[in-house]
Amino acid sequence: MGPRARVMYGAVLDAEGSRIEVGEAAVVCENAVLRGSAVAGDQPVLVGDHVFVGPHATLLGCEVGRCVYVATAATVLQSARLGAGSVVAVGALVHARTVLPDEYFVPPHTVALDAPVRLLAPGDPGLAEAVGRVGFAQVAFGVDTEWTDRINRYEQIAEVRVAEFGTHADDEVLNPG
Repeated sequence: MGPRARVMYGAVLDAEGSRIEVGEAAVVCENAVLRGSAVAGDQPVLVGDHVFVGPHATLLGCEVGRCVYVATAATVLQSARLGAGSVVAVGALVHARTVLPDEYFVPPHTVALDAPVRLLAPGDPGLAEAVGRVGFAQVAFGVDTEWTDRINRYEQIAEVRVAEFGTHADDEVLNPG
């Protein structure tokens, strides 16, 4: 962690077998979640210098360039990369494997996906198909099932998560209150 990085009360930084790096003068606000993973290959969370991660934002196994602004309740998924100076506005989603160019703006409550990046509104009729092509279950959990086989896919994802988080079964709470 950079010497002037600030992580606010309630933020969760969880490397889960990978790592989390927070750069110089970066701010991670309250209730933000930064989670690395190693279940589908090494997926650290790398946060550059002078980055702002807003309250309730979620960064999962992604790379955030310098001087990026990730607003309140924004989400960035596995293997995504945010270019320097980019903005992910309130409630926006940057999907797995998406690459944002430098100084790119993702509007509020919008889904960014693919490389080159494209934006879709939540009600866009092509959104479900576009998300299906991303291969999220594979990149995030190493689960390779058909998009239409949701029951099998979610069963396998749950098994992966149970095994991953099972390493915490014997964790001890040091300060319960």
